[in-house]
Amino acid sequence: MVRLFSLLAGWLLDLIFGDPAHLPHPVVGFGKLIAAGEKRWNKGAHRRRKGAWLTLVLVLGTFVLTAALLYGSWKLGRVLGMGVWLVRIVETLLIFFCLAGTTLIREVREVFRAVDRSLEEGRARVARIVGRDTSELTPQEIRTAALETLAENLNDGVIAPLFWLALLGAPGMMAYKMINTLDSMIGYRNERYLEFGRFAARLDDVAGWVPARLTALLMLLVAGRPGLLPFVRKYGRQHLSPNSGHPEAALAGILDCRFGGPHNYFGEEVWKPFIGENDRLLTTDDMTRAIRINRGAEILMVLLTASFWMAVYAGSLLLLTSVQ
Repeated sequence: MVRLFSLLAGWLLDLIFGDPAHLPHPVVGFGKLIAAGEKRWNKGAHRRRKGAWLTLVLVLGTFVLTAALLYGSWKLGRVLGMGVWLVRIVETLLIFFCLAGTTLIREVREVFRAVDRSLEEGRARVARIVGRDTSELTPQEIRTAALETLAENLNDGVIAPLFWLALLGAPGMMAYKMINTLDSMIGYRNERYLEFGRFAARLDDVAGWVPARLTALLMLLVAGRPGLLPFVRKYGRQHLSPNSGHPEAALAGILDCRFGGPHNYFGEEVWKPFIGENDRLLTTDDMTRAIRINRGAEILMVLLTASFWMAVYAGSLLLLTSVQ
């Protein structure tokens, strides 16, 4: 299947390069659109309705425009005598842009290195990957925040995009990235975003529900700890998010540590239930092990996506053969 080329090539590009810092990035464009819409519509009456309409327009628009881009690439490829290869190259780039596994791992590794050098450097570094106030975090809290983010964003940045790629192709993958970007920008439960971002937050919960639980399962399989499923079910439900708690619980169980506690968001203290029981100090060895788990889960998901496509292709051939 030529389509597998796009999956493997896009994943390998992310594996080697990570996010292209000096190239135009679709998610950056998403952020600018969301910021402009929020500035224009998040005021006055009917904020919940305005936020819902903005979310629907951006998500559906992303899906349709991506589908149009792929169709146009296919048509142009035929004109240029490239067959399906032009559309597969475009699809490869879209997959590359949507995956964030390598950049996240690099950032988490640098957080641990920075906090080992100085507390202030660690606080500044972890602020790059979390949305909370980091100015008063302790070294333990910095390491905890980094590993929580590593687990949560394994779902948001790798498993969920691949899940929607498998089901709905690159348009579905791009639409999911728009949903996730909306949630990360306006999905907060504070005075400014509570009403305007409510629909975006709920849509992100729905889009990430299955992938989050799949992420936790893949992590346990890679670690050889499927017996921790009851632990994940117990603590995953206690998180404020219906999804984030599951990969975090999986990592907490694998590392035998504890996540959660008080967090400061935009000047407001948010108390997140504890995930896990062993309040021990986290070390660089924990970070190294967590990164191995992330990579293993990522590889498994790529194989699952490829296997799903091959099964669908084989099923289609059998159906066509039986019809003829």
